[in-house]
Amino acid sequence: MSMTHRKSCTLLAVVLLGMAAACDNYDTWTTSPSATLSFSADTVAFDTVISTIPSSTRMLVVHNRGDKGLRIASVALEGGGDSHFRANVDGQPLYGGLGHDFEVRRKDSLVVRLECTFPETGGSGPQQFADQLVFTLESGVTQTVRLEASAQDAWFVRGLRLDVDSVFLTDRPYVVYDSLVVGEEAVLTLPAGCTLMFHEKAGMEVYGRLEARGTLDAPVVMRGDRTDRMFAYLPYDNTPGRWEGLWFHTGSQGNVMQYVDLHSGNYGIRCDSTDLSPLVLLMENSVVHNLRGDGLHLEHSSAEVANTQVSNTLGSTVFLHGGSYSFVHCTFAQFYALSADRGPAVFLANDMEGRYLHLQQAWFHNCVATGYGDDVLYGSIIEGQDYVCDYLFDHCFLTTPEVKDDARYADNVWDHEDLPVRGGDNFLLFDTHAFLYDFTPDSLSSIRNMASPAVASRYPFDRLGRSRMADEAPDAGCYEYLPANPKAQ
Repeated sequence: MSMTHRKSCTLLAVVLLGMAAACDNYDTWTTSPSATLSFSADTVAFDTVISTIPSSTRMLVVHNRGDKGLRIASVALEGGGDSHFRANVDGQPLYGGLGHDFEVRRKDSLVVRLECTFPETGGSGPQQFADQLVFTLESGVTQTVRLEASAQDAWFVRGLRLDVDSVFLTDRPYVVYDSLVVGEEAVLTLPAGCTLMFHEKAGMEVYGRLEARGTLDAPVVMRGDRTDRMFAYLPYDNTPGRWEGLWFHTGSQGNVMQYVDLHSGNYGIRCDSTDLSPLVLLMENSVVHNLRGDGLHLEHSSAEVANTQVSNTLGSTVFLHGGSYSFVHCTFAQFYALSADRGPAVFLANDMEGRYLHLQQAWFHNCVATGYGDDVLYGSIIEGQDYVCDYLFDHCFLTTPEVKDDARYADNVWDHEDLPVRGGDNFLLFDTHAFLYDFTPDSLSSIRNMASPAVASRYPFDRLGRSRMADEAPDAGCYEYLPANPKAQ
């Protein structure tokens, strides 16, 4: 045997011995009471869960940060088989709330998946539930992780059609599957504090009449039914496309929406072409926000909208094709964050793809129309002796190139680079990470003190009940700037 060959064998033996030693160390286990687990969280908290509906899955990561492996004799839900929580440890369900014989090698971890389902509580609000996940190590040491959730009872409706006058309850939310339809002869009343939570692809269609009469402290809410989170910082309720939207069909008239919060749908409110008298929609002190389509899509109908926010839509925040409309102290904010291919803040048309409809009136008083980009006003308009297109922007804050020598634009403030702040900097809260917005003007915003006092006297309080007459002059839009000390200007 050559010397070289003997050296190679010696080197190979050293490597194999090293590997064996490493494997031996890797497979070493300890029962020392000082060796314990660590957890990604001391408490796993679920968002509010609708009673009888399974929650989404939460994950808990169990770490062994020591140099030797740990054996877990058992993992148990303290509530046992009666617990409303469920756990799956490293792929093994805890049948009856109990599982045995788990291992976590050194510097390794395992994953616990947690869910919960609660029975009806019989209460009018969310009820709190808790349990503990108990880890008993081979050493006898026990460690616990707290589980928390709240459950809310709901009324469930599926494919509901109302052909008689109806009043919904407010003691618990309604979860709507498939559709909610108000028939031609029916009036649906949604009192203050009523909440409608629509499942995916579910929506509301009105052929008769809707009266949604919320208050500042108890608005009527229309939203999706997901109560969990996309990410830890982002609830699904803050994202668009959770449900369909609200659709007023041809013939529906006299609809009232006061203090309504409609958000996170595929579209907001759609009004089909109908007679212009009586009024199709009166909307006040409301919010239409965060949508995958248009916010207000009004097709040759009639509407009065005041003290209302329409914001962050993939389509137009306001789309008008023909009809008669009045907007007073409204904020149209087009800052949709999920696509650069977003529509304008306001779209006016009397002609769409060769379909002509009289735009008898589209008046905007003391409004804000702003967003990303330098121009958020668009249109498809034919003008001339045989065409009707009556629109007006008066005392508005507009992000669009300045229009001069046109009586349809009166006493407006034009958003351009000479202003102290622009775009989202005009507003009090603008968080595109968590999709949180407050469109109250910031202290430096040119939206402040520019509105017509005569028009503001019709709505002396903003959408949140703050006086427009407490400082130098009213602000444009539906929100009034409120200094920390109202007397210090």
